[in-house]
Amino acid sequence: MREILGRRLQRLRDRLKLPRAASRSAAVAGTDAAPSLLDAALTCATVRQWPVLPGVGRAGADGGRCACPDPDCVVPGAHPFDPGLLAATTDARMVAWWWGRRPAAPVLLATGGTAPCAVSLPAKAAARAVVRLDAQGLRLGPVVATPTRWSLLVSPYSLERLGELLYAKDHVPSSLRFHGEGGYLLLPPSPASGGGQVRWEREPEPCRPGAAGLWLPEVEAVVDALVEASSGAPGGGSRLAY
Repeated sequence: MREILGRRLQRLRDRLKLPRAASRSAAVAGTDAAPSLLDAALTCATVRQWPVLPGVGRAGADGGRCACPDPDCVVPGAHPFDPGLLAATTDARMVAWWWGRRPAAPVLLATGGTAPCAVSLPAKAAARAVVRLDAQGLRLGPVVATPTRWSLLVSPYSLERLGELLYAKDHVPSSLRFHGEGGYLLLPPSPASGGGQVRWEREPEPCRPGAAGLWLPEVEAVVDALVEASSGAPGGGSRLAY
């Protein structure tokens, strides 16, 4: 799968007249080297057809503060600013232009619409939930991990559908978050807002040989286990780290 993605990326780079990415070549050769942020953005946009845009990134001599005007930004570097979220695209030339100007910019997925949505919760609770779902035999889709939170990608859902799902619950911990229509998600190999790096705990997989698109579970299939995992944490899951 990596070799196929690597060949697609190189053909795209050749067409766009972009320089060869040494890190991508290493990955194709079978090493664990991470792809460049440009390669990751191009893969999402052109291979997976996920609309992406660059995050605002960091500023300052040590890169310790967000580049946005808010001095108290709670997700430094890891949110849209300029361009705004509505600019997210699958157009390869636009993606190449953005990351050509800002090669260190985080990769953001604009969730919802025809793109994947996600459900996230703090990392420890999420790890327990993943184990529980595996034990139940439920097939999971891609899982994005940061040092503090894990996000389980699911099929697109509407706000109305999510509202009906949550209305049926007796309690939904505040630590459980939903990345749906009008939202965004930080993707690998971006730097995480609180330090460290975003990674795939589980990488995206094709539906089936010869099938189009990537397989994603339905949101109802995972929410029950995530709510249970958060509810079993200290404080009902509501005081866990961001």
